[in-house]
Amino acid sequence: MTRDPQDRGPSRNDPTPELTHLDARGQARMVDVGGKPVSVRTARARARVELGAELRARFLGGGLRKGDGPAVARIAGIAAAKDTARLIPLCHAIPLDSVTVEIEAAADDEGALEIVSCARSSWVTGVEMEALSAVSVAALAVYDMCKAVRRDIRIGPIELLEKTGGTRGDWRRDTSAG
Repeated sequence: MTRDPQDRGPSRNDPTPELTHLDARGQARMVDVGGKPVSVRTARARARVELGAELRARFLGGGLRKGDGPAVARIAGIAAAKDTARLIPLCHAIPLDSVTVEIEAAADDEGALEIVSCARSSWVTGVEMEALSAVSVAALAVYDMCKAVRRDIRIGPIELLEKTGGTRGDWRRDTSAG
């Protein structure tokens, strides 16, 4: 199938979606979003950081020499969301209405943290990459804050939980299957 390099990508009804960041010759390109309608778009993402029970308690309780770990990680995540277009080469720079980053003890484990970000924008393209950047960099900031105590900290998975708005509609991760 030959596509015009200026093509905006597959339509919503296309049964075989294509990689929109490739032109007809298979070369990387920035997607043209100029004709898309402005709408409110949101995305939520999550990252898991396994610290161990003792270090997690110190991190959440302010017992680290480097300072307030949760505050540093939150600010790092928000800054990363704002810088996503600089970090990910083909992302559009978008105006963010808001970005939140929440860090708490994971409910299913005594030694893990769960980081959840929500990004919102009234714009022509989605904010999934901003939400994913936020939780990724927040997780790295947790590692940086805690690495003097433990180096076997594990980060992951990092995943998109949901996105709303836009021409392709809403999407939510199915969490019912184990």
